[in-house]
Amino acid sequence: MFVDTHTHLFTKEFDEDRSEVVQAARDAGIDLMLLPNIDVSSISRLDEMTKDFQGVCIGMMGLHPGNVDVNWQQELETIRQALFSNDNYCAVGEIGMDLYWDKAYLEPQKEVFRTQLEWAKELEKPVAIHAREAFDEIFEIMDEVNDDRLTGVFHCFTGSFDQAKHALSYGGFKLGIGGVVTFKNGGLDKTLIDIPLDELVLETDSPYLAPTPFRGNRNETKYLLHVAEKLAAIYNVHLKEVERVTTKNAVALFKLEKYIS
Repeated sequence: MFVDTHTHLFTKEFDEDRSEVVQAARDAGIDLMLLPNIDVSSISRLDEMTKDFQGVCIGMMGLHPGNVDVNWQQELETIRQALFSNDNYCAVGEIGMDLYWDKAYLEPQKEVFRTQLEWAKELEKPVAIHAREAFDEIFEIMDEVNDDRLTGVFHCFTGSFDQAKHALSYGGFKLGIGGVVTFKNGGLDKTLIDIPLDELVLETDSPYLAPTPFRGNRNETKYLLHVAEKLAAIYNVHLKEVERVTTKNAVALFKLEKYIS
């Protein structure tokens, strides 16, 4: 069994063939798919999908940093109500900071991130952290608030070796590895050589960041196998070992035992 720890299968990109995409993933051996929320507008889509594919698709609840805008306070309150009223969410996510497009909401992004980290500690749920052009800002906050109650994954990790070590130094965190590891000039493969496989979980971030040879197309959960195959090559182990280790990590991190039938 493989686990896709980060996939947005509830988005409009899958409206025409969502059931077929889920079935194709299951046929490929990916039996659990974790769905991180984006903003208030995506809550109903996410909840509907977890009901339609109960036991296969498991939701998270959080406010994506790219969607922190002029209405962030109202959005955050609605997210809080959803998170605290439904114990079925396996994590607080997708949260973090994104300064790639715009730094206009830098301070609100910091406050939203810090607030959601505190929710995760209160609820004893892991977090899925989005970090884009913002490792320094994220580490500054994490250095302040991290304790034994805080666990999670640095989703779609593409940072340096030093950034990887900093992320893992928090103790309860893994690195989420997706399609970027298959990119010819991505460089992530060289970073991972010195990071143990036991520190990783698999993800697709579909519909985004499709792996080679599908780069530029809509990503799907079934393509997770291409990520796993690349990791098998990097670590010179059998694909079954990548499956065993990353699934063990995902099950433990997201407390998935109760979802496995």
